[in-house]
Amino acid sequence: MPPAILAPKERKLFADLLTQYENKALSKGRKTADQILKKYPDHGETLCMKGLILVHLGSRDEGITLVKEGMRKDLNSHICWHVWALIQKSERKYEEALKSYMQALKHDKDNFNILRDTALLQTQTRQFEGLVETRFNLLRLRPFNRHHWVGLAVAYQLNGNLAEAKQVLEYVEGFLRNVGPYDVEFSELLMYHIRILEEMGNFELALDMLESNDRTKGGSVLDRTTGTEMKARLLAKLKESHVDDEKNTDWTKQADTTWRWLLSQNADCYEYYKGLLANEGIDLANITDENRARALKLFRDFFDFKPATAPRRLALDVATGQDFIELIKPYLTNALTKGIPSLFADIKSLYKDPFKRQAIEDIVEEYRSAYASSSPPAGNSVDPTTYLWTLYLLAQHHSFLGRHKQALEILDISVQHTPTLPDLYMVRARALKRAGDPYGAAKVMDAARLLDGQDRFVNTKTGKYLLRAGMPDKAEKIFSLFTKKGTTAAADLEEMQALHYLIEQGDSYRRIGKLNLALKKYYAIQKVFDSFREDQYEFHQYSVRKAILNVYAEMLKWEDNVRSHPSFIHAAVATVQIWVALYDDPALGPSLQPSDTTSDHTSKKAINKAKKAAHKGGQPEADGANSKKATTNPTEDKGLEPPRPQDDDPEGLKLVLDKEPLERADKYLAGLTDLVPRNLEVCLATYDVAVRRKKYLQAVKMLTRARSLDPDHPDLHVRIAHLRNTVSSLPDPIPAPLGPVIAESIASLLPEQVSLELFNSEYLQKHSSSPMAVLAHARVAQISNAPLEEVETILFAVLRQPVELDHEAAFAVLSYLKDVKSSRAEEFRIACNDRFELSTLFKSAEEIAVLQKELEEPEESRSEDSESPETVV
Repeated sequence: MPPAILAPKERKLFADLLTQYENKALSKGRKTADQILKKYPDHGETLCMKGLILVHLGSRDEGITLVKEGMRKDLNSHICWHVWALIQKSERKYEEALKSYMQALKHDKDNFNILRDTALLQTQTRQFEGLVETRFNLLRLRPFNRHHWVGLAVAYQLNGNLAEAKQVLEYVEGFLRNVGPYDVEFSELLMYHIRILEEMGNFELALDMLESNDRTKGGSVLDRTTGTEMKARLLAKLKESHVDDEKNTDWTKQADTTWRWLLSQNADCYEYYKGLLANEGIDLANITDENRARALKLFRDFFDFKPATAPRRLALDVATGQDFIELIKPYLTNALTKGIPSLFADIKSLYKDPFKRQAIEDIVEEYRSAYASSSPPAGNSVDPTTYLWTLYLLAQHHSFLGRHKQALEILDISVQHTPTLPDLYMVRARALKRAGDPYGAAKVMDAARLLDGQDRFVNTKTGKYLLRAGMPDKAEKIFSLFTKKGTTAAADLEEMQALHYLIEQGDSYRRIGKLNLALKKYYAIQKVFDSFREDQYEFHQYSVRKAILNVYAEMLKWEDNVRSHPSFIHAAVATVQIWVALYDDPALGPSLQPSDTTSDHTSKKAINKAKKAAHKGGQPEADGANSKKATTNPTEDKGLEPPRPQDDDPEGLKLVLDKEPLERADKYLAGLTDLVPRNLEVCLATYDVAVRRKKYLQAVKMLTRARSLDPDHPDLHVRIAHLRNTVSSLPDPIPAPLGPVIAESIASLLPEQVSLELFNSEYLQKHSSSPMAVLAHARVAQISNAPLEEVETILFAVLRQPVELDHEAAFAVLSYLKDVKSSRAEEFRIACNDRFELSTLFKSAEEIAVLQKELEEPEESRSEDSESPETVV
């Protein structure tokens, strides 16, 4: 049926309708649409426009229904497709919205607004080839607007057509007239042009252009620091690409002058020193005996240049032997005298060298003995705080090296000296944490918090330690002291996208067995990264219009790799491990559901909460939503974006009952193996999902990649055995062409003639001192159907020499014994409890309950008479 054709009167009304929508006169637009539809009820474009207006007015479902009906009436209208694209875009369905825009362009190829939105969506979805064509069409329609020329150049660059981008930029710069002396946009355009030349490899041309536009020579590049950094980088690339060129000496001199000017502006920038050394042929990361003296001389030249610490600190990385001792003594003395708390964090990277580590210990111990003397030599009196910071540094030193008793003894002396310094308690908490006492660590950190209630950092640390002690409710009380009032700390921190908090809370819930809540936190992290992707949309037009091109190009690269962030990888791996556990044990999900008693208790809490809200003059959340609707102006523009969906599963109880856990796990991992191909944890997590989904080719590919990263990793050893056992246990062999390929790949990991028992015993012989290797050996023995008694005997071997057992590995062994329901788990726990005196990880359940109660009691006893941190002066 052909679309209805409007009479002249109605065509004018429809034009008025479009104008009213653009001017946000939504009520008038709705009336105009109704007036047209009275006479032409099947006019598709009017139906779509009325639906769009209804969406703006808050009637989303009704509006979308009308839009769909209008599209059915007129599929050849660019207005109908445009309206539908706007709605899809508002729902963040960028790929579908782009398809609708392309359909609209088929019926109106020169519509400027549609072309503009199409270009933004093509950038968002990284369809750069189509972006070039769209930008060219925009330029064709508006050739006198320089933003469209710039947009075309950016499109060419993103699509890899650097020569075309260069040509467009040259044309733009050629026709620009009356450029002011402080035109920031033109300066950015020139810098972007130079960047294009650098990416093309035209370093000499880029350098000439940069120098000809130097601000000090009357040019238009305004950012002198960025321009000088680019000049230094270009000179370095010129030297690398033209090693035998006659100009090399001149480039070296220019680079030396450039780096030294940059250091005169910022003498604490490590990158500038690295560049200066590289210009001299010295790689700071790979110092040799031949160039060590030259590097030290260069750093010494800057000791008196400015009161900067960077040259002195970098010199410590380079120096050895007596030179190191001569340099470290004044460095430590200066920092201890000033009382710099971050001194240990600054120097601990030197501990990779045993000589430097021992030299630092000897020097600080010498200082300690001298400062502790009650009768120092005449003229050598020392400020008491210097002695305190010396003890503070020494405690951190011993704690870092695993000498927990020594660290705690020194901290006892420090606290006696100055009992009101929070830093001492924080170091004590860290020492206890490293010793395996999360409850004692949380208690001491809480004591540090109470010494300075206004210090947000210490409060945050306390919350973190409480989460690691398995007390998320107590931690939330601490966090709530500094979060937004009127909402929970968890909701506020999630809204603020506090990734470190979400990771810690998810891990905390996982440790105490609340996998449902852990999954909710890990999926909250996924939402944060999804929002990063969505937020870039607003910058595609803004950056081109304002000519913020260099930063924009860097942002796009960052966005493409944002999921390689450690927080996302951690959440992805943890989520996969939970889904795999739920798949392996179908009873685990139902076991996490609350009992009837718990449900009744929860409902009572909700009723009490509602009563309290009513007593204060407020409303419960549901009633509040209704009252808000009642008071909202029905003609108010609510925008196109859908309202935030209400979470009907806040505790993740429905989530853990998902029928397809492996599909959920695979979806979270999507693309990570390509994004971070050299991450072992991602390889192993992908294997765990693939092998259970019977994707054996993907599984063996992941193990092959993991083997190239760390062939002796204990978890890899277990999975190789697991794959061999799984494939060999299949009722039917895998058919060709995959079968032979998989068999050959498995044989490359574990030859067919080698049995699992031989493979396992050889691994243990090779790593006999590693407790995690012993655990892996036991796990493979269980895969080989060894008796439980044999597995227990293997695991108890970690308590004997030559195994170098620490509390973390011991706890992993204890957890595994509990997982296999070993009757000797309690025996192992007692043995570890006797062995690790400072650790509380191996206490009985009753003892741990007492420790947690001790953490709760101090706060309860102070709650009535303590002041809020915000009011303490």
